[in-house]
Amino acid sequence: MKGLGSARQGSRVVVLAMACGLLAAASAAAQTVPVPVPRPKASVPPAAAAAPTTPSAPAAAAAAPPAAAPAPAQARGFFPFSFGSSGAAAPSRATAFDANQRAMLDKVSTYLSGLQTLVGNFVQIGPDGRRLEGTFSIQKPGKVRFDYKPPSQVDVIADGSSVVVHDHALETAEYYPLSQTPLRYLLAERIDLLRDTDVVSVSADDTFITVVIEETQLAVGTNRLMMMFDAKTVQLKQWTVTDPQGLDTTVAVYNLDPNKKPDPGLFVINYTAGLK
Repeated sequence: MKGLGSARQGSRVVVLAMACGLLAAASAAAQTVPVPVPRPKASVPPAAAAAPTTPSAPAAAAAAPPAAAPAPAQARGFFPFSFGSSGAAAPSRATAFDANQRAMLDKVSTYLSGLQTLVGNFVQIGPDGRRLEGTFSIQKPGKVRFDYKPPSQVDVIADGSSVVVHDHALETAEYYPLSQTPLRYLLAERIDLLRDTDVVSVSADDTFITVVIEETQLAVGTNRLMMMFDAKTVQLKQWTVTDPQGLDTTVAVYNLDPNKKPDPGLFVINYTAGLK
């Protein structure tokens, strides 16, 4: 059985479009997607990881979500995002960028703001190099679902205010405020990167536009989100989150359909049951 499992894993074709999920149409299922390109390592100070918190109950909710228990290491390793804090509005760095850089940020902001729905496949590569696959659906504002392929039994759901990580094997559910995850940048109905985020760098070559956003907490350290966009089409090609320990998690998507409307039921979090 071990040999069979290795053969199956080895037979999977690594086709990555390196995206965080907000792309314009990528048509055929036979689309060939490149492997993630090498990315610069984030230079951030070591610090303890932020603990998950329990989100505030929506005003109309019948029951509040249960308090988050300490996250099992296995479940936490599946979640493709690191956690920061929404905090105060980011200071404007407009004067730190030249006209060409501001124009690039405007293009990326317009692109992200223009996408409202998206479904497709994703590949996640964690700090240990482990590759996980699955499907995802996005409905802006604020809603996303990631379903991992077996043998993983994890799904991640954002319902517009909270994010839950379900590990069905461990029968656990971790809850986080959406406002304290990098998902908020990707799921906002409209976004102006210069105004709404702390952009620390933007650069371009013949292949990619690269935007780096940072969030720093005194007690935690710095979380970094690096997004790489196609230099010609401005399609987002790769997302890498670097946590305060300097560990990278990369999420890539492919077989994208921006016209398909996801089932609204995909984004429902059952707070009373814990697991669906």
